[in-house]
Amino acid sequence: MNQRELLDFLHKLECLKTNGRHSTTVGGITETVAAHSWRLAVLALMIAPEVPGIDGNKLVRMCLVHDFGEAITGDIPSFLKTQAHEATEVSAVQMLLSTLPGTQRDDLTALFAEMDALKTTEARLYKALDKLEAVIQHNESDISTWLPLEYELQQTYAVENANEFPYLRELRALMLEDTLKKIENAKENQS
Repeated sequence: MNQRELLDFLHKLECLKTNGRHSTTVGGITETVAAHSWRLAVLALMIAPEVPGIDGNKLVRMCLVHDFGEAITGDIPSFLKTQAHEATEVSAVQMLLSTLPGTQRDDLTALFAEMDALKTTEARLYKALDKLEAVIQHNESDISTWLPLEYELQQTYAVENANEFPYLRELRALMLEDTLKKIENAKENQS
């Protein structure tokens, strides 16, 4: 990839730094897609040693690139996302990747195909971590920013994905404790 191609591609992804997600940070600002992807990649880096036999570098790469399509589509919360939204995001990724030179385009296209198929351990692990990071972020945000449906969603989201991995199953159980404590504290403060 020559330097102009690199700069052009990075320019297309720049809006991920400002495209907001549904949740807010502890500081009360809207989380960005880039911030989510960064912390997801850190999460992957940290838990990779806890999951024997996986390719940790591939896992981190999946986490870094997973929301490239949202540079074009913006973020749509999982509880609002339809199959049409998912198809639009896939098309956006294909369009972005088509601008890359051969080797990088082919490598990233193959990586996205693997992620979509969810047949490899790394792909299923990335998907679980993606959902878990969203639960972590909501547990960190002010509960006043939660929608009514999120009280239940915070207790169930990603449970099925995490169950495949013993480390994540235990992590998800701790996250549920945090959710329940947050809800209970909010009820006490309303009294």
